[in-house]
Amino acid sequence: MNRKLEIVITELEVITQLRKVAAVLAWDQETYMPSGSAQARSEQISLVLSLAHARFTSDTFRQSLAILVDLDGGAIDRDGLDLRQVRLLENVWHDWRRATALPVEFVGELARLTSQAQHVWQEARAQNDYARFSPYLEKIIDMKRQEARFHGFEDEPYDALLEDYETGITTKQIEQLFAVLRPALIELVGRIKSSKVPDRHALLTQEFPEDLQWEFGMEVLSDMGYDLKKGRQDRSAHPFTTDFHPSDVRITTRLNARDLSMGLFGTIHEGGHALYEQGLEAKYFGTPLCEAISLGIHESQSRLWENYVGRSMPFWRHYYPRLQARFPGQLGAVPLDDFYAAINAVRPSLIRVEADEVTYNLHIMLRFDLERALLNGDVTVKDLPGLWDQAMAKYVGVTPSTVAEGVLQDIHWGMGAIGYFPTYMLGNLYGRQIYEAALAQIDDLEERIAQGDLLTLREWLRDNVHRLGRLKRAGELIQDLTGQPLSAGPFIKYLQAKYERLYDL
Repeated sequence: MNRKLEIVITELEVITQLRKVAAVLAWDQETYMPSGSAQARSEQISLVLSLAHARFTSDTFRQSLAILVDLDGGAIDRDGLDLRQVRLLENVWHDWRRATALPVEFVGELARLTSQAQHVWQEARAQNDYARFSPYLEKIIDMKRQEARFHGFEDEPYDALLEDYETGITTKQIEQLFAVLRPALIELVGRIKSSKVPDRHALLTQEFPEDLQWEFGMEVLSDMGYDLKKGRQDRSAHPFTTDFHPSDVRITTRLNARDLSMGLFGTIHEGGHALYEQGLEAKYFGTPLCEAISLGIHESQSRLWENYVGRSMPFWRHYYPRLQARFPGQLGAVPLDDFYAAINAVRPSLIRVEADEVTYNLHIMLRFDLERALLNGDVTVKDLPGLWDQAMAKYVGVTPSTVAEGVLQDIHWGMGAIGYFPTYMLGNLYGRQIYEAALAQIDDLEERIAQGDLLTLREWLRDNVHRLGRLKRAGELIQDLTGQPLSAGPFIKYLQAKYERLYDL
């Protein structure tokens, strides 16, 4: 390897290890940490992330990088480098430029604030007390406006924050995608509401013992190829995936004895994320070649497994008898067609993570609109509960009765993840295009799934998405895999075809 590049990579590995230490602390905070430890933990996370940021933005690292990259414009000295190494450096420069825009003190303060805010959010949500959380959210929004100013932007602050999650995409592009999705989804929801097909959702709200739900979820995870020697599942208030290395990728879920779908599809969803992280090439650990392309592509993997596989008829031809065996009293006499209708029921709901495929993106539109308005100063944190309820009524057709099922339902704002929500919509679109590419390239894929073979798809995704790291950008990956740019079209056509059949439209 080029000696100059080796110096940069060695330093990147140390910086990444520091970030992963912070990730371990954050995972513990969400799973096993005693409730009284929040203040001390926030200081620990702040310190470690500050150390990582200081090292990444240090003069020493700057000088090492400057030997290979023009720090002002990003041009790479390609002498002795192959394409993979050039792409590695392009990503390092992008990340370094983003990091050096932020003062170390700012990074530490934001890490401290968001660590505290996540714990407060948990308490506020449990107590249905928005006033408990709102002072923290006000500070977070102020700091996010400041962060956007540090980075700079041409059109609006939201552009600057989107860049952290989906490199190269703009607020305007997100708006354009929603402009196509919104009327199509609202029209489909309207037709479904007029359908005479009976609602089977009640099948999922019987008594389902949590231990048996857990066992079934673990069986599916194992069949998906999630390596439990290099991962584990725990419980948390909000399901998530975290990674410390491709050999240590952990997920969480939440179970409800009166709602089979919550834990089941949450587990499959997070399993999709985990497969991505376990599929990255460990030999490149510490560099962008051992990182996901973007949050949208990450979400494409979870939504692909959760919906395009996990809510499909081929999947349940294999797994429904196994589920019935665990819950004979609840499902033993229920035909597969009725169960399939139940797990795909379109029921405008209050909670995003429990939303059906048709209404899910309407939840994202709501959050996108509110985040932009907050950053632009058009609304205040104090206004959010009322605005949230109005938007839910407008977009989804339901109104929360509590802030816990309304504005406090997601942890993301407490994490400081402003600009993150659009990646969920992007994940649905990317995921559909990627899955259709898999269907075209793998002979009899759905028949394989119907026989319980999930590993063929896992291996295809590993070869075509996971192992690439950040060798390509999201748009480039989609173009190369499908021959088409990112589009809402395939997703809309999929929904229309599936739900017209289900609801006899």
